[in-house]
Amino acid sequence: MRLGLIGLPMSGKTTLFNALTGSNRPTNVAVPGKLDVQVAVVDVPDARLDTLSAMFNPRKIVPARITYADIGGLAKGISEGGLSGPFRNELSQMDGFVHVIRAFDNPNVPHPDGSLDPQRDLAALDAEFLLADLVVVENRIKKLEEEMARGKDRAVNAKELEQFARYKAALDAEQPLRDADIPLAEQRTLGGYGFLTLKPKLVAVNAGDELGDAEKAVKVSGAHTAVIAIQGALEAEIAQLAPDEAAVFMQEYGITESARARVIQASYNLMHIQTFFTVGEDECRAWPYPTGATAQEAAGEIHTDLQRGFIRAEIVPAETLIELGGYNKVKAVGKLRLEGKEYVMQDGDVMNVKFNV
Repeated sequence: MRLGLIGLPMSGKTTLFNALTGSNRPTNVAVPGKLDVQVAVVDVPDARLDTLSAMFNPRKIVPARITYADIGGLAKGISEGGLSGPFRNELSQMDGFVHVIRAFDNPNVPHPDGSLDPQRDLAALDAEFLLADLVVVENRIKKLEEEMARGKDRAVNAKELEQFARYKAALDAEQPLRDADIPLAEQRTLGGYGFLTLKPKLVAVNAGDELGDAEKAVKVSGAHTAVIAIQGALEAEIAQLAPDEAAVFMQEYGITESARARVIQASYNLMHIQTFFTVGEDECRAWPYPTGATAQEAAGEIHTDLQRGFIRAEIVPAETLIELGGYNKVKAVGKLRLEGKEYVMQDGDVMNVKFNV
C-alpha cells in the first residue's frame, strides 16, 4: 500500500512525514511547482503481532508495512494547462492520499495566502486535482471522437465515449470521481489513466498546541474520504525520542495514542485493509489484505502457489490463540476451525494454509 502525503506549502506535510517515519527531513526544501519526493516504508504497529511473537519466539518477525511518499511542490495553479508529466506520474502511482491541511497559526511560519483558512486550503488542492482529471478526460473524449469519425471500432468507442462523458459531467459539476458511483468493475479498467480524484483521501488537519476537533476545522464529505486531527510538530518531536522517553513525553502532554498510530490505522481503514497472521518458530508475520477477501485470495498474499493449490485453511482468531496460550490448547478445546475457499477472512485471523500443487 502506497500513500502520498500532499498539501499546500507550509501546511506541515513534511512534518507529518517525519512523525510517521521517524525521519528528520528539512521542512522548507520544497519549491512550489518543482516536484520533490521523499519515500519511506513504515512498519504498522500491532500489539497482536508483538504478543504472538513473544509466544512463538520466531527467528524472524515481519510486520505489515505502508509506504508513505512526501510529495512536495504542489501549489495553486499547478494544473493550468494540464498537470506536468512528472507530477502526474508520481501522483498516479499512489493508492490514496493523505491531504495535510494547515489549522495552526505561527507568526514565524506565515501562511502563503496571508490568512488561516483550512476550508479554503482544502478546496484549493481539490480543485487542482479536479482540473487535472478533467484535462485527461477531455483529451480522451477528443481522441475517441476522432477515431469514431474515421469509422474505427465504433461500438467499442461509443461505449467508452458514453463512459467518459459521465466522468466529464461529474468533474464539470466539481464532483470528484470517487463520488461518481463508478462501478468497481469499471474502475478496474481505469488504472492507466491515473485519475487523482478517484483515489481515497484522508484529510489530516494539522493543529497547533490544542488538538481540537478536525471536523469543526474542515467539512469533509463524499465517498472514500475521512478526516483526522494531528499535532504535527509535537508528533515529529516525539518520533525523534527513544521509546521510554517518548512515553514520558506523551504522558506529560496527555497524549494517549500517537498520531503515527492513528494515521496508520486511519490509512488502513481508508483503503479497506485488514490483517491476518501466520505464526511459527521460523517466522511470525502480519499480512495486509483487502477487506472481504476469501481465504483462498488471502493465501495468494503469501504465495501464488498457495492460492492455486488451496485445499483448506486452519483458522483461529489471534485473540483466542493469545488467550489460550498456544495451538495445543486451541486444538484441545476445539477452537481451531477448518475453512474452505469461500471463507471470508476476518481481521486478526491466524491462518495456516493446506495446499497441493
